[in-house]
Order: sequence, then C-alpha cells, then structure tokens
Amino acid sequence: MKLPERIWINGHIIATAEARISPFDHGFIVGDGVFETLVARNGRPFTPTRHWQRLVKSCEALAITPPAFEACTQAISEVMQANHLADARVRITVTSGDGPLGSDRGDSAPTMTVVVTPLKPWPPTETAVVVPWTRNERGALAGVKSISYAENVRALAHAHAQGAGEALLANTRGELCEGTGTNIFVVVNGRVQTPPLSSGCLAGVTRGLVIEACQSAGIPIEEVALPISVLQTCDEAFLSSSTRDVHPLARIDQRELPGISGVITQRVAQAFRDHVAGRDDP
Repeated sequence: MKLPERIWINGHIIATAEARISPFDHGFIVGDGVFETLVARNGRPFTPTRHWQRLVKSCEALAITPPAFEACTQAISEVMQANHLADARVRITVTSGDGPLGSDRGDSAPTMTVVVTPLKPWPPTETAVVVPWTRNERGALAGVKSISYAENVRALAHAHAQGAGEALLANTRGELCEGTGTNIFVVVNGRVQTPPLSSGCLAGVTRGLVIEACQSAGIPIEEVALPISVLQTCDEAFLSSSTRDVHPLARIDQRELPGISGVITQRVAQAFRDHVAGRDDP
C-alpha cells in the first residue's frame, strides 16, 4: 500500500514520514477512540454533515470532546490539497489523547487525525461468508464507530481465507446484524429488508440514504429483525457503505445469488443514484 505524502494531525499538515502519535495516546494503547470514513469526489466531501453528526454521537458515547464541523471540513480540504487528490477516501480519527497504561484516562486533549488515500473502485459484485463470531447488541460499543476494530480484522481475515470479500455477523440473539464495514440488505418476496439499529448494527450513513431512496421511489423497505438463516432463503442481497454505495452480493457462503442482475437490487441502486444526485450534502 502506497502511503499518502502528507496527513493532518491536530491542526497541522505534516509529511507522513515525519508524522508521530504519542506512544501514550489511548487510541494506540487501548483503542479508546472513534472514526469516520467518507468519500470525496471532485474535491468535495460527500455528506459531510451526516458523517460529522455520527462522529459527534460516537464521541459523546465515549465521553470524548468532539471536533467542530468546520474543523473537520477544513482539515479534509487541507489534506486533500496537500496530497493533490480530487477523489479520495477520507478517514477522520479522534482519540481521547494521552492517558495512563490502562483503562483510566488522563486529562489531555483529544488527538485528531485526517488521512486521505486515492478512491479505488470495488468489483461489480461482492461475495461474503457468515463468520462464527457475534456482535454484542447490548455492549458498550454497540452502534459506536469505535477504532476498537480487532474483531472486524479477525472476521474479515476469516472471510478472505474462505475466498470471500466481506464477513457477515449475527448478534447474540442469532439475528442478522452487519458486515465488518458494511450494512446488509436482503430482498424477500419483493420487499427490501435490513436489520434495525436494535440489532447492534452501525447506523450507516449510506444505509440511511438507501432507506430514504427506497421510500422516495416507492420500493417497499422495512427495518426488521431477521434470523441469520434469512441469508440462505432470500431472493437477493446487497451491501451498503460510504465507499461501496449499493453493492450487489453474488454469493453468500456457498449459495449463489443474482448479484448485479437482481431486479430489486438494480431498482435500489438506481433509486440511490437518483436520491443523491446533485446534492451537496443530502
């Protein structure tokens, strides 16, 4: 992976080779922090307000002082210009700052970094496997976009070992929850269904836009608790995320799905494009 030439740390653009985070930063020591990933196209971040609002909620959940909206957008603009990127994957990370070597926090200010890398396309369809681990829908980090991502790293590595591109997880009740970096939608009898936030899944920004797009286009959609077994009986399925938009699933485990040829998936993808077209910050 080629690293960007420059990154943004605590208000300053710094050469990546010279950038440093304190070894006492609680994000490094115990994963005490949150993040957002969004995309920018033609020099403009997509849905920055929604991403900032979710960042604030994640910060509040962990009692970390959130950055101001203007600070986030200014940092994104500066680091994109510094790396001469018009289209980019943007990562904002906020940690609780320096702290003791344990779970107790110190009294330092939060650490904030903004990093951009070139925006790369996904393949037309994706494959996924259900992994043997679960999301804790009642855990302290449920619904929080925390940097404590080791569970996701482990699950995705398992999926890759099975020849798949994404891992899907159930929650502790045996209900469909989410992927490691995606929300999951299924089509059952012509209706689009997706797990509710009470399942423990992340409130994906693109997930919300897909729901709005379906409602505007008259496509039946509902948030409903689903057994994980629905993946073996659904007619179609697709993923959503900020970098994937609507991404058709062509296989789950050993079961083949329509993928890009799914009629409802095609309708949803077009409805999504129509819903976000021409908006600065939908």
